[in-house]
Amino acid sequence: MLRLLAFLGLATVTTASWSGNLNYRSPSENHPSLGISIHKVNKRNAGSAAVPASALNFTHGVASGDPYPNSVILWTRCSPMFDDVNDNTTVSGYVPLFNPVPIYNGTDEKRPVSKAPICLQYKVATDKNLQNVVDSGTAYTSSDVDYTLKVEAQKLTPYTQYYYQFNVCGSTNASPLGRTKTTPAPNDRVTKIGLAVYSCSNFPFGFFNAYGNPARKDSVDYVLHLGDYIYEYKNGDYGNGQSIGRIPLPDRMIYTLYDYRKRLATYRTDQDLLLSHQQFPWIPVWDDHEIADNTYRDGSSELNNTEASFIKDGGVSVDQRKMNAVRAYFEWMPIRQVSMDDNLRIWRSFSIGSLLDVIMLDTRAYDRSITDLYWNTDYIHQISNEASRSMMGSQQENWFFNQLISSQKRKATWRVIGSQTVFSRLNQSLAYGNVNPLNYDAWDGYLASKNRTLATLYENGIGNNIVIAGNFNRLLLSMESWADDPAANNASAALIAANRELQYSELYYRGYFELHFSEESVVANYFGMPTLVSRNPNEISLANFTVLNGANALQRNPVPGGGVVENGALKGGQTVQTNATKDTATGRYFVSKPGTFVN
Repeated sequence: MLRLLAFLGLATVTTASWSGNLNYRSPSENHPSLGISIHKVNKRNAGSAAVPASALNFTHGVASGDPYPNSVILWTRCSPMFDDVNDNTTVSGYVPLFNPVPIYNGTDEKRPVSKAPICLQYKVATDKNLQNVVDSGTAYTSSDVDYTLKVEAQKLTPYTQYYYQFNVCGSTNASPLGRTKTTPAPNDRVTKIGLAVYSCSNFPFGFFNAYGNPARKDSVDYVLHLGDYIYEYKNGDYGNGQSIGRIPLPDRMIYTLYDYRKRLATYRTDQDLLLSHQQFPWIPVWDDHEIADNTYRDGSSELNNTEASFIKDGGVSVDQRKMNAVRAYFEWMPIRQVSMDDNLRIWRSFSIGSLLDVIMLDTRAYDRSITDLYWNTDYIHQISNEASRSMMGSQQENWFFNQLISSQKRKATWRVIGSQTVFSRLNQSLAYGNVNPLNYDAWDGYLASKNRTLATLYENGIGNNIVIAGNFNRLLLSMESWADDPAANNASAALIAANRELQYSELYYRGYFELHFSEESVVANYFGMPTLVSRNPNEISLANFTVLNGANALQRNPVPGGGVVENGALKGGQTVQTNATKDTATGRYFVSKPGTFVN
């Protein structure tokens, strides 16, 4: 009996070490069967010696995310190899939804799953030397989760900066040193908070210099990513990175679990993306391209559950492709698996002291009614005002409205609403023509959802709301597009003229913006990258706008942004191009030549 008890005790310790890695859990608490059987993983690895530290590599740095006042998610990847297994078995045959495909190299398609545990330790401290340790732990990883490790650091103090590091158990083989930060407690009074905001990052378009600049400036507290962290296309379909060595791998349209893992791994080779993840806690959410273009609940622009689509568009079902993409995303991103509904919920909120509530929506992947798939634009236009249409489904919509009301009741000064698509009405007849002048893939195609949102705000007297959006690929709230400069500015002016709501448009630069909150105001600073054909720390300040507490409108003197912008078009204002460029590594300024982008 004593021997049996001792055996059971050892098994419990081993299982706990596996379960300490959050990536073994199901993305849906209501579907535990979608998780990975730790019992089977443990059995497969039983009796095997651990992989020696000398054979392991921390292949993609470290990351942190989803900060709470007393905890934060920490992430790394530690693998016996640097690359992956090119295995397409996740789309055909008798394969479980969660199949333990490891990552090895791009030519070996049938490497076996790992049969030895990889043991990692982590510690969190208040100092860079990791002497004042406040939390630590041990957990395993394996090929079942692509050798990723995701843990929750706990026992932390609100609004405090921490340093963390992973190491292979019992060795000095360590990851890079990471930095993270908890959020203030909901009732803590905070005088200022800074956010860097990104979306629509496409690997072949150029180097992700924008990710690194806030880290070099140390100008924000947290990073928000509104989606399109990756794109699903092969090289040349949407950007060609051949000339600058940025071909998205695998170089094909992606469908399989291997495909999505490999694409994420490729993006995470960008040094500035690695730097941002290493220095700041992220709060990300997906848009459509983490799965496929114009994803909605039941399909996407080039894939739906019909026989013709199955044969023509990859030989994979919508649900299987979505499962592959979602699983890889949860493995690779430092996010929490919140109290999830039946639809693999990613929408969640963060209270950042008494100053700010951040509400991150999923207006894309699961509960969205049918969207514009390019061939059905006339139909979507006709039904855009149907009451039954929703951007996010009834459950998320009710949660969203309750979050707004609760935020108002707790007297948070500001509310930031992270949406994947543009909320404001946007007449794009110059591009689309007068028959279907709006973007019906955005909130303009879901007018009932928009009106219910506005009604909630008006009926409850909820002000100080900042809606940020990606997907549009322009500097309205995100920047990614390119064109010849004069033509871009002429198009910006025409877009502003066609939209009374639109105050500023910039169609040339790619970049990012920062939001700086205080009790008195929120200031938006927009930055453009002068060139993306190489890694560099340079940026140009494009425009700055202020919203005063209680004003619910841009500050005007008499024109927003001081009446002058560096590029683009400002309603009632001037465009004065100086090309004044800041080197964020040194703080020095210089005049740069016109930028070079990659098509």
